[in-house]
Amino acid sequence: MSLVQALPAGPLDVIGDVHGERQALESLVRHLGYDEDGGHPAGRTLVFVGDFCDRGPDSPGVLALVRRWVDNGHACAVLGNHEINLLREDAKDGSGWYFDERIEADNRKYAPYVRADQAFDEEMLPFLRQLPLALERADLRIVHAAWIDDKINQARALRPGHVAQDYDRLEQEAYLHAKTLGIPARLKAENQAWPYHLEDGAHCPPFMPAHADSELNKSQYNPLKVLSCGVERRGSEPFYAGGKWRFVERVAWWDTYTDSTPVIVGHYWRRIHELDRSVLGKGDQDLFADINPHAWHGLRGNVFCVDFSVGARWTARLAGQPPEQDFKLAALRWPERVLMLDDGSAAPTTHFLQAPAPALV
Repeated sequence: MSLVQALPAGPLDVIGDVHGERQALESLVRHLGYDEDGGHPAGRTLVFVGDFCDRGPDSPGVLALVRRWVDNGHACAVLGNHEINLLREDAKDGSGWYFDERIEADNRKYAPYVRADQAFDEEMLPFLRQLPLALERADLRIVHAAWIDDKINQARALRPGHVAQDYDRLEQEAYLHAKTLGIPARLKAENQAWPYHLEDGAHCPPFMPAHADSELNKSQYNPLKVLSCGVERRGSEPFYAGGKWRFVERVAWWDTYTDSTPVIVGHYWRRIHELDRSVLGKGDQDLFADINPHAWHGLRGNVFCVDFSVGARWTARLAGQPPEQDFKLAALRWPERVLMLDDGSAAPTTHFLQAPAPALV
């Protein structure tokens, strides 16, 4: 067994990042024709691109559903960066449903939400530890954030069940290399010079080059970070995204993806309607600014991001607006290449094996 495993044969329904939105997930799979146990009369299989948890109202409920469907043999899934954070006990913004230290900060944005019960660790963590980082077959590849051949090959050499330990080992290797470059000392100096926490969105820090160098160094040494978080480069200005100030920006890796095998990813907060990304809590560059929401993208037109920002429904709830209006949970049906949303609407995707995709209108 490897962290890169085989996709099952037959037709698939690939579901984007769920982020604790259980109601949206239940609606979507019902519209797709699945029963409560994850079975489909046509023998279709659910495939999840990761990021089941955080920010939404019921992360434990989403994880319980996914586990049940996988255990029943009706679904398969890969880990996202949010599950890796959970397994590493690395509390992040939106994870107050599990980590006590996040409750106070998260309640201001995400409450109310279901918290994990006492049985969660025993029942759910072993399931998550066994999930792969990528899935593949001759006609399709699935990964949470980026399919980079050399990083995929490094993941092939790792066994499931030890993702947190392997991730921490690779982070340690990155840290030892960073020490040779003097990055930790520079990080400390930058933190001492800035009086506010980097999760404080009200106070914009100066650009912190050591923080940027630290993140880029981790990407160099940690293939699991690249596969689950994407390819990054040094930014030019600090920006607030995902609940903290950041100094590296995401790269549209698909613009240099030359393989012929199509790839489906999540992670990147695509949207059906044009929106101000600051509403999503995203201050970074918009990788989909010039890409139609139904279009395949990338150098060869064979990459599709199926994350349509359902994880931002909390922003609508906080503003007293209907959360379903702009933020969708989506599934890409394969091989039909039809996009279905949790409201039951469906539309064919476009520009498969064509590039570049048309501008967003």
